[in-house]
Amino acid sequence: MDRADIVHENFLRRVAARDLPAGAAPAGPLTGTDAVAIYRAACLSRALDRTSRAMQKAGQGFYTIGSSGHEGMAAVAAALRPTDMAFLHYRDAAFQIARSQQVEGQSIAWDMLLSFAASSEDPISGGRHKVLGSKALNIPPQTSTIASHLPKAVGAAYSIGAARRHKPEHQELPDDAIVYCSFGDASANHATAQVAFNTAGWTSYQSIPLPLLFVCEDNGIGISTKTPTGWIAAGFQNRPGLKYFHCDGLDIYDTYRVATEAADYVRTRKKPAFLHIKTIRLYGHAGADVPTTYLPREEVEAEEANDPLLHSVRLLDQAGAMPTDQALAVYTETNARVARISAEAVTRPRLKTAAEVMASLIPPKRACRPTNGPTPEARAAAFGGDMKQMDEPQIMSRIINWALTDLMLTHPEVVMMGEDVGRKGGVYGVTQKLRARFGPDRMIDTLLDEQSILGLAIGMAQNGFIPMPEIQFLAYLHNAEDQIRGEASTLSFFSNGQYTNPMVLRIAGLGYQKGFGGHFHNDNSVAVIRDIPGVILACPSNGADAARMLRECVRLAREEQRVVVFLEPIALYPMRDLHADKDGGWMCRYPGPSEVIALGEVGVHGTGTDLAIVTFGNGTYLSRQAEVRLAADGVKARVIDMRWLSPLPEEALVQAVAGCKKILIVDETRRSGGVAEALMALFTERTAVPHARLTAEDSFIATGPAYAATMPSAESVYSAAKALLEAKE
Repeated sequence: MDRADIVHENFLRRVAARDLPAGAAPAGPLTGTDAVAIYRAACLSRALDRTSRAMQKAGQGFYTIGSSGHEGMAAVAAALRPTDMAFLHYRDAAFQIARSQQVEGQSIAWDMLLSFAASSEDPISGGRHKVLGSKALNIPPQTSTIASHLPKAVGAAYSIGAARRHKPEHQELPDDAIVYCSFGDASANHATAQVAFNTAGWTSYQSIPLPLLFVCEDNGIGISTKTPTGWIAAGFQNRPGLKYFHCDGLDIYDTYRVATEAADYVRTRKKPAFLHIKTIRLYGHAGADVPTTYLPREEVEAEEANDPLLHSVRLLDQAGAMPTDQALAVYTETNARVARISAEAVTRPRLKTAAEVMASLIPPKRACRPTNGPTPEARAAAFGGDMKQMDEPQIMSRIINWALTDLMLTHPEVVMMGEDVGRKGGVYGVTQKLRARFGPDRMIDTLLDEQSILGLAIGMAQNGFIPMPEIQFLAYLHNAEDQIRGEASTLSFFSNGQYTNPMVLRIAGLGYQKGFGGHFHNDNSVAVIRDIPGVILACPSNGADAARMLRECVRLAREEQRVVVFLEPIALYPMRDLHADKDGGWMCRYPGPSEVIALGEVGVHGTGTDLAIVTFGNGTYLSRQAEVRLAADGVKARVIDMRWLSPLPEEALVQAVAGCKKILIVDETRRSGGVAEALMALFTERTAVPHARLTAEDSFIATGPAYAATMPSAESVYSAAKALLEAKE
């Protein structure tokens, strides 16, 4: 017999017999009316769990993670405001139901059953996933996350104070809001969770406002692995900067009282708190998981006998809020109502085509205030003496600095964050002077942790800011790539475009640094970025392009709500010369603030038709050097700078190589998984032109004299071009 059926039958039998578990008497500020509302939310959560399992068995429902045993979370919702953004644990159906009671016009049972049925009419995900979430209820969807939502909760909480100081155009959260973030006891051990707890404490320790309520729902087990008794309390009772609260989640009166105290502390002190709630887990972990396969039957039955709904029936009766017979009637009627609604929900349409599934990958555009750019007076005040140098050729790093300055002058909602971006001005000086120009609120020096940097950016973006986080080196992204893959890039997809977290992520990367750092400071792989749906990857090769592309990247984030990665080639930051010492051939004048390179627009140098060299980043620099040698041999070539690595600018590239007899792809990323693989496929499918590729080896990068040995060089580009031109077709 299904454990859900056993728990259901036990409830009916024990309430009818008034055989209720013992416990503390009801105490605290919870009114009878609110207590009954919490119980009704708990009954609906339980009924939805049972129905979801039945739908799955009938082939009309899909993946299930139930909330049974965690119904006390309805009391936590009652202690908060619907304007408090809530990042929910996947067992928090009761929380969402209770919050729906605080907002008019919610048909919560219908909405959640549409999600269970994967109907395209599901108001949160449009049928893409069974998720908790609601735009109307201020609950961004989470998709079975294991702690990956905690860093962005820190960022969202930080954004509330930041918005009071610098109000963004599209602010979502009121100034008196707090941010709520819940998770399980097993998830609390995850590295990502520990990062968030540490960042919250680190921030609070410095008296920086951070109105954040962490809630740990401790049911004592993670799938089949037990949490040691007392582990959560021992780990969080005395954490610096994090106030600890504890309550019994089986007692809605105790839970409401303590949750109210915790929320009031966070709201008034603007400091983070950790609410530890004791719960139980009924039915097993998820889906068809059977707890008796890894737990003694006696232990499973003891948990079931401690059913929180049975405790609530007792408490309501003792408080005089609702007698047991009425409580039983509410439970029975709720189950019958959910069964009736589910019969209709499973008939509603579902997604069928790839186009329908992918429709929310790209966020909707949003209306923004028109911007005319900064006034001459504002620019003069910000740039100071730098204004005199703008008509002279400059290196890439300085031009990027000026572009960032103009962008921050133009868009007050742009904020930058990262390790060393403020006082130091970045490892390579790219953000020098920006802290003096815009202050620490907009140039945020973070602690040394990439997950915290990206979590801060994602959370701030959800409150109307346009974050520009910086990751110091490309290899460091791997410490936190799930914040882009699992959080930033999926939010629009799983919320049907209702929630977004636009940003421009700046990363210094690629190879060719002489004698510095080895593979951790010279990483030439971008595969982890290029395969994330919806993410834009830009890579300039020179200063003027960098400025123009940065402006487009900010527009894409601000107006089209996109997640954009701007990859800056470290070796080209200081590059001055192209062909000869002191020729200044790679320096550029700073392009005027209105000049932009649009998404998908490629660069073409030369008009030759013998050979098209398709490349990007350092490859553009090397190919321009090889082009001169080829010209001396009578080869008329053109160099095509891709600029945009994802999505691939296919049409522009096909047009750019038109009329050429041969195509050479020069790719500084690795042969396996590199950009050249996509280009080879493109030119094979779309042209009849012979083509070849020159790539980096499948290797890490060495420090010392062999720093460039595994990657293309001007010499190897020249040799590969000659070999291709001489090859018989």
